[in-house]
Amino acid sequence: MSASIGIIGLGIMGGAMARNLVEAGWMVFGYDTSFERLAELAAIGIKPCASVTELVKSTETIMTSLPSPKACAAVAQEIAASGTTRRVVIEASTLALADKMFFHDTLKAAGHEPLDCPISGTGSQAAAKDLVIYASGDHDTIEALRQCYAAFTRAVHNVGTFGNGTKMKYVANLLVAIHNVATAEAMVLGMKAGLDPEQISSLIAGGAGTSRIWELRAPMMARNEYLPATMKIDIWQKDMDVIGHFATALGVPTPTFSATIPIYAAAQAQGHGLEDTAAVCAVLETMTAMKR
Repeated sequence: MSASIGIIGLGIMGGAMARNLVEAGWMVFGYDTSFERLAELAAIGIKPCASVTELVKSTETIMTSLPSPKACAAVAQEIAASGTTRRVVIEASTLALADKMFFHDTLKAAGHEPLDCPISGTGSQAAAKDLVIYASGDHDTIEALRQCYAAFTRAVHNVGTFGNGTKMKYVANLLVAIHNVATAEAMVLGMKAGLDPEQISSLIAGGAGTSRIWELRAPMMARNEYLPATMKIDIWQKDMDVIGHFATALGVPTPTFSATIPIYAAAQAQGHGLEDTAAVCAVLETMTAMKR
């Protein structure tokens, strides 16, 4: 693999990965529908492209980090129609399995090598290279990308056949959904009891009750500050829907996960859509009539 890569979708996650790749010495081509975002990242060394086709013609390795099934399908079709020879395309978004398979089939038919590589981690973890990739697809292609992955992650796991990465991400995100609300529930209990929120955050982080989500989001809850978002409520709602439908299709009961759904919906309804998912704490504070 050449030491260049193209990233399509330069939002919170894609932008952070692009920065880390540039810092590691990679030539990074970027495309995003936001020209302001492109200009911002060009200032740190990312080479902006005017279209998906231009990007695809600039490098043999491409990564997509996209917000919706519609965007993913459009990008796959544009890559397929680009007229280029074989490209390795790493699809890193969290989407329904059917959308991933459309991506796979569209690119395979055009002679490209798609990989399903969803990422476990938040925007702040992406900035710190504290991400985990669940890579699935062609084994040799995944292994050849190890040096690339090392520039922006802490671990890469090859989980087998294309699509297994997405299935593993559903398992991870189901737990994230639960841990977010559990963290908020514990924080509100402590604050309602008169404990200092900063002390709750700190002491629980050092004990048996901690979790990675506690360590990431309890400090935000303690400060009552949910911007900038590492994962927006609006985007998280899409992930929640995907997990719920997947579990239902398999006939798997998810009572704890299902109990969190109305909490996230309330956060969105109460105007927290652009804030971090840690804002579920504000919902529980409202439910308990707690004022800081």
